[in-house]
Amino acid sequence: MGWFILTLIGIAAGTFGSLLGLGGGIILVPALFYLSNFIPGVPEITPQLAIGTSLMLIIITALSSSISYAKQKLIDVSSAFLFFIGSAPGAIIGAWLSSFFDKDSFNLYYGIFMLFMLVLLSYRSKLAIGKENRWKTTKTYTDVSGQVYTYGYSKPVAISIALVVGILSSVFGIGGGALLVPFLLVMFRFPPHVAAATSMFVILLSSLVGSITHITLDHIVWSAVIAIAPGAWIGGLLGSRLSRKLSGKWLERILRFVLLLIAVRMLWQGLL
Repeated sequence: MGWFILTLIGIAAGTFGSLLGLGGGIILVPALFYLSNFIPGVPEITPQLAIGTSLMLIIITALSSSISYAKQKLIDVSSAFLFFIGSAPGAIIGAWLSSFFDKDSFNLYYGIFMLFMLVLLSYRSKLAIGKENRWKTTKTYTDVSGQVYTYGYSKPVAISIALVVGILSSVFGIGGGALLVPFLLVMFRFPPHVAAATSMFVILLSSLVGSITHITLDHIVWSAVIAIAPGAWIGGLLGSRLSRKLSGKWLERILRFVLLLIAVRMLWQGLL
């Protein structure tokens, strides 16, 4: 029964992570804390173990969904590699910083960051950021409904933001999507589908770097990786295919709802 539950967790994390471009860590990290009794040979999950194990599983979700998104031609590959320039060193720094967190402070800071990104995403239309005249690189995209999106960025700003995202994603074990996707939507005006797909590809690259660091620090619960991995792979495929059936507005609504749930849950646990 324990292995079955862990597989279902992998499917849920992979589906939502791939659908929204989050990577799945916002589900995996809390689940590893609260379902540790289902993992063979692990008496207690520390924040470091949850973070490292989550990143290993995010690699699996990101790989399966990136393959599917690539077939749909939704990944902005050149932008993804630009963001990776910043996120790669950030992932290494974040993996080292994660060693200084205890469980209570981890939950609290995690919740605060989720709440901050929710506010940014909810009020992005009223914020004086993400304006076209500030972009040196501009692109256009037309979705299946015929709606035309104009988006872009300044490369130094994009790399700097990716560095911060890489650090925070590796610290919190969330793969970066919970931070990167709102930034892509708010600051650079990415189309929601392109933001999700591009984010998953960046997550794949940065999680590989971050996981190597966590392996050297012995932050991986391999029995959990083996149990959850099949579900994470299936979920990655399901999420990328489901995204084709949802409009950009619905993707944003679901993202805001998920961020709110996670923020409230982690803040509650951290404060208690």
